[in-house]
Amino acid sequence: MEYLYAKSVHIIFVVSWMAGLFYIVRLFIYHVEANERPENERLVLQRQFEVMQAKLWYIITTPAMILSVLAGIYMIYLNPALLRMDWMLVKLAFVVGLLVYHFICQRIIKLQKQGRANWTSTQLRIWNEVATIFLVAIVFTVVLKTAIDWFYGLTGLVLFVIIIMSAVKIYKYYRLKS
Repeated sequence: MEYLYAKSVHIIFVVSWMAGLFYIVRLFIYHVEANERPENERLVLQRQFEVMQAKLWYIITTPAMILSVLAGIYMIYLNPALLRMDWMLVKLAFVVGLLVYHFICQRIIKLQKQGRANWTSTQLRIWNEVATIFLVAIVFTVVLKTAIDWFYGLTGLVLFVIIIMSAVKIYKYYRLKS
C-alpha cells in the first residue's frame, strides 16, 4: 500500500512539474515578444513576466520537480527490483534528460532577467516541444513497460518530432500572415 501512495504522489507532482515546464516557456515567449512593444509598455510587460516566471518556477515548478524525484526515489527504495528492469532504465534516462531541460529553463529565466537571453520566440516555441517529447517518451515507456523495440521507438519519436516541428512552423506562418 505504501508503494501505491508513493506512486500517487509521484504522478501528482509529475503533472504539476510538467504544467510548470510547459507554462514557463510560454512566459519566455511572451517576454521575448514584449521587445516588439514601445519601450514603456515593454518595460512593464517584462517586469510582470519576470515576476510571473519567478513565482511559477520557485513556488510550483521546482518544488514539484523535487517532490517528483523524491517520490520516484522512494518508489525505487520500496521496490529495488525496478532497477533491474530495462524499461525503468530507459525511463530514468529520459528523466535525466528532463532534469537537464529543467535546469536549462532555469538558466533562461536568469538570462531574461539580466536582459542577456538571445533566444527568439520561434526557437522558444521549438524548445517548448522538447518537454512534450520527453513526456511522450516517458509515458509510453512506463505504460508499455518495455525498453521499446529501438527501431520502432526511435522511428516513432523522430516522426513525432517532425510533426511537432512542422506544427510550429505552420503556426508561425499563420501568425505572421495575420
